[in-house]
Amino acid sequence: MSEDEPFITAVKPLVDAMGGMMLPPDEAGPDDVVLSWDGADVVAVRLPQLADSLDHILAAMERKQGKPLADLDRKAKQEVVRILEARGAFSVRHGVETVAGALGVSRFTVYNYLNREKGA
Repeated sequence: MSEDEPFITAVKPLVDAMGGMMLPPDEAGPDDVVLSWDGADVVAVRLPQLADSLDHILAAMERKQGKPLADLDRKAKQEVVRILEARGAFSVRHGVETVAGALGVSRFTVYNYLNREKGA
């Protein structure tokens, strides 16, 4: 696996965004995804566990906002919940609690945001 391989360069932003890890194809485990190009295995991708993915998504949202999610105003927090709902964040065990902690609100508030979105 060569870091200057154009295919690896092309897929690295996607793997990073998912919170995955790239490794040589011969080190792939049974749950890893091996990517091939022109008939040759080029790289294996180890995907994160769902709970780790949620933490990764929250950290990325925080970087994008430029400040802690807890410092956002109510409307921005509602938008974060809407985005997370669309990405399936609340299907992860303890997802509501994790998001509530990141936003600095109660679980009840997150449920209110979710219900508000469904009612709209």
